[in-house]
Amino acid sequence: MTFSINRRGFMAGGASLLTLSAMGAPAFAADSRLRLIWWGSQPRADRTNKVSELYKAKNSGVSITGEFLGWGDYWPRLATQVAGKNAPDVIQMDYRYIVEYAGRGALAPLESYMPSKLNLGDFDQAQVEGGSVNGHLYGVSLGANSAATVINTTAFQEAGIDLPTQATTWEEFGKMAAELTKAGKRKGMFGMADGSGNEPLFENYLRQRGKALYTADGKIAFGAEEASEWFDMWNKFRDAGACVPADVQALDKNDVDTNTVTLGKSASGYAHSNQFVAYQQMNKDKLALSNYMRVAKDSKGGHYRKPSMFFSVSAQSKAIEQAVDYVNFFVTNPEAAALLDVERGIPESKAMRDIVATKLDAVGKIPLEYVSGLGDLAGKLPPPPPSGAGEGELALRNISEQVGFAQMTPADGGKQLVDEITRILARG
Repeated sequence: MTFSINRRGFMAGGASLLTLSAMGAPAFAADSRLRLIWWGSQPRADRTNKVSELYKAKNSGVSITGEFLGWGDYWPRLATQVAGKNAPDVIQMDYRYIVEYAGRGALAPLESYMPSKLNLGDFDQAQVEGGSVNGHLYGVSLGANSAATVINTTAFQEAGIDLPTQATTWEEFGKMAAELTKAGKRKGMFGMADGSGNEPLFENYLRQRGKALYTADGKIAFGAEEASEWFDMWNKFRDAGACVPADVQALDKNDVDTNTVTLGKSASGYAHSNQFVAYQQMNKDKLALSNYMRVAKDSKGGHYRKPSMFFSVSAQSKAIEQAVDYVNFFVTNPEAAALLDVERGIPESKAMRDIVATKLDAVGKIPLEYVSGLGDLAGKLPPPPPSGAGEGELALRNISEQVGFAQMTPADGGKQLVDEITRILARG
């Protein structure tokens, strides 16, 4: 049975709801080989490898090799492999890039495998739609998450500073962070990371102001004024000693390992809720999650619940059915769900979510409670970023560094960011 999937609606046809008893492994050709690739830290790799071992134990004759990299190195590697027609069978895909990779024919459409080989019957409809492009399903969400601020509660307590709340504004948080830095309880620690080059943080700021990164038809949705004010806000934080200086922020390679919180350079940083498990594992101090700060007291929150990441299947794969079966196992097998926990986000399958919820430890419950407790801070999932959005993210990061190093004014940085993203989208 085939399914029609689009951004306005998801037609589930006659798909039956997931039953835990209907997970028998289908027969495949002997000696099937699968290659996987994903981004993430070592804890994610450990969990992924355990699920792969579990899958192999239930599917004799299958060999699985996996490769993982940090976010910054992942996308150049994947692009090279796809261009060289050597793409892995199962690819971890991001909401930011799925339109681009689907558009270039790099991903296999998956709707024809539903529900017999890919059973997403008890997934939240919006999260299934999040993996579809132009009426075809190209990605299976591995979990739901939301952007978050990671707080080193121990460092805040040592400095005698209260933790931020859902009502805290950026102006207030800047003062709190400057006080923590000034307290000097930890040598070389600042109150917060420099978030000026962080795209989810910038998007949240725009959404609070009634803007967005991109329109539904793939155009830039903000102007130089908003971008300039964003860069100016962070310049003021640097001048006040609230956030780390540019040379320290440059150490952050956009992963858990090099985030300024993990490096002990800041008492707060910016991440996604599903990363909290890895953050706590890498930090001795007690951490917590908080929302991104409000632009003003009466600002509506800019958060949303999104697919943390997807598993996609390469259109180049010579073992597409086996790859689909692996993906189905990853998101619907109870033993796999218990191994994965919430490290990739809150499971999309209700059945798996219920299983994981009963097994969560105190750390695992924090991201679950955070996402479910966003309240009025959470809004509608935006349209998927257009082709070229990945370059737009790099442009924000590069320009923010130039502003941070005083090589460019905030006003010039805002204008250049809009100009660069406009050119990038025009090429797409």
